[in-house]
Amino acid sequence: MTKWTGILLSMVASFGPIDVSAGELVLILEPAKTSVTFTVKATGHAIEGALPFAFGQIRFDTETGAASGELTLDVRRSRTGNNLRDWEMHKSVLETERYPVAVFRPSRIQGTLPASGACDLVLAGIVVFHGSEHALNVPVRATVTGDSMTAEAVFDVPYVAWGLRNPSMLFLRVAPVVAVAVKTEASLRTEGRSR
Repeated sequence: MTKWTGILLSMVASFGPIDVSAGELVLILEPAKTSVTFTVKATGHAIEGALPFAFGQIRFDTETGAASGELTLDVRRSRTGNNLRDWEMHKSVLETERYPVAVFRPSRIQGTLPASGACDLVLAGIVVFHGSEHALNVPVRATVTGDSMTAEAVFDVPYVAWGLRNPSMLFLRVAPVVAVAVKTEASLRTEGRSR
């Protein structure tokens, strides 16, 4: 966490409810309150794992939907609970020595964020993963309460189509798509003025 991010997080605690008509809002995801899990189907079972969340901040204009910022995952620390499988995943599939992080850079938010309550949004942007960039639209179910937001997203990553190796072997078939689920509790603040 950078010094600037730490200052923002401490400031957020003293703010009141957000003003969604104010223009630009900043969403700050808290790593300790953000989980990223994945599931990939394989012969006779499903493989489940977790990806540690490193940093996340999204700026978005409530009038135009334009967004910026980035969400970063520490791919080196991804785990499935099976040491041999994890070793193979890091060495031959994710190649985490060469590609230690995955980054999502949002460019647009589709949908309307309410001052309070639940909403459905789509976060569109670019994923930088395994040395390549890929367009991705992420459906998000969000709930605004005061100056905080809880959000959940489930989406598919076609990792084989994105250039990663499929770890299938003779009697073990692994799906070419992995389902990713994100849950977070984030802070919201209005950019440019205190509330």
